[in-house]
Amino acid sequence: MARVLVAYGSKRGSTAEIAEWIGQTLREEGHQVDVLAAGAARDARGYDAVILGGGLYARRWHRDVQRFARRHATTLRAVSVWLFSSGPLDHSAVERDIPPTPNVARWSARLEALGHATFGGRLAEDAAGFPASSMARTMAGDFRDRAHIEAWAKAVAAELG
Repeated sequence: MARVLVAYGSKRGSTAEIAEWIGQTLREEGHQVDVLAAGAARDARGYDAVILGGGLYARRWHRDVQRFARRHATTLRAVSVWLFSSGPLDHSAVERDIPPTPNVARWSARLEALGHATFGGRLAEDAAGFPASSMARTMAGDFRDRAHIEAWAKAVAAELG
């Protein structure tokens, strides 16, 4: 059994829910898991593995995830790390493997991550703020595929042993 931290950055709750699904799946596979918002996660020490994920905004990870990664980079390089992003407002993330954005790819290299997955995002029709409200007119919907997310989490769990 591994001790795993799932830390995430989320503006509207969609990525937070993905992180919870990942955490639940890892628990079902026998691991001890803490799921925390990256802004609230104070320390990465004491974990065997960290899964770090964030919503994508203008092709960049949520700022809290980047701050967490920067602050804990040394610790993260010493444990097993996987990354995930959420954001495509279509079904492309289920149809094919979407490589990390350049911003996330830099973090992947810097943290020596073992893998990355991109999952679909969610945008409510009544999303507030610009550009979300503008995008919601034509792109609103929930494009997350829970089975796809859980399958990825099970693969990570298998690698943890």
